[in-house]
Amino acid sequence: MIVSVIGATGYTGYELIKILVRHPRFRIGHLVSETYEGKAFSEVYPYFKNLCDTVIIGRDYEKVAAESEAVFLCLPHAAAQQAADFFHGKGLKVVDLSADFRIKDAQLYETVYKTKHIFPDLLEKAAYGIPEIFGEEIANTDMVANPGCYPTTVIMPLFPLIKDGLIDASYVIADSKSGTTGAGRKADLTLSFSEVNEDFRPYNIFGHRHNPEMNHILERTGQKADVTFTAHLLPVNKGIETTIYAKTDKSLAELASCMKAFYKDRRFVRIYDNGHVPSIKDVVDTNFIDISLFLKDGKLIIVSCIDNLIKGSSGAAVQNLNVMCGLDETAGIL
Repeated sequence: MIVSVIGATGYTGYELIKILVRHPRFRIGHLVSETYEGKAFSEVYPYFKNLCDTVIIGRDYEKVAAESEAVFLCLPHAAAQQAADFFHGKGLKVVDLSADFRIKDAQLYETVYKTKHIFPDLLEKAAYGIPEIFGEEIANTDMVANPGCYPTTVIMPLFPLIKDGLIDASYVIADSKSGTTGAGRKADLTLSFSEVNEDFRPYNIFGHRHNPEMNHILERTGQKADVTFTAHLLPVNKGIETTIYAKTDKSLAELASCMKAFYKDRRFVRIYDNGHVPSIKDVVDTNFIDISLFLKDGKLIIVSCIDNLIKGSSGAAVQNLNVMCGLDETAGIL
């Protein structure tokens, strides 16, 4: 299958190309970037010399559609809406890594992102891209909304527990810390080395755009979810660590058994209930999510870790396209 990447020169594009060059069934068609049009991808990222020397093209969507079978959209929110509609209308499979199709409630999306959703019909067709939870929907669609990186670390541990009524979903606290690549590849004083190094701070308190996404998706368990979420910036490049606090009247064995049964035989989900504490170092450069459960006096603490650019973005995107194409979901992914 020939796949193309729109917005190929950001961090998510970089990680996508790393996966695609070794994928057994996908072949790179076009790489699109208006900023680096005419340059070989390996000129932008010398890591790819002799691995991906594809010349980057500008915004020629007609050419991409005519010569591709699937596209990954690595575009900012709002900008992805028209691109998704165009390629979907041309019959291509679309994996959108922006936030434009994650929230099926158009009014909620518009409130959170301060922009109008102009394709509500396509919004209804988009499956939410966590294959371990929504695999059947993903397998039966040609449009997937890749999840946010923070929501992945919150939704995946909580979904089975809330679904089975094992925790109180009305008040859950999620405390997350991410590396600086989560903000994208752009010039920003607040993300410069001297500003980030030897510092640690929260941001967007009570206002992070991923919080409504978490609650929106968790409510698909059939339970009302209310996650209080705070994001922090870590002075590292990649990785997310999330600590979740909840209340329960169940035993650790019951909680762990529920989660292990829900994610049985899912290679990328590693669950611990033996005191092991997950670490960013254990998951960086992989598509794994590591989850550990700790319980004392009815107070549950869950720790989850992912690579924000892989399981939180590009790795999940390829995993989703694998499922959409009827392939083994692990194909080409570490």
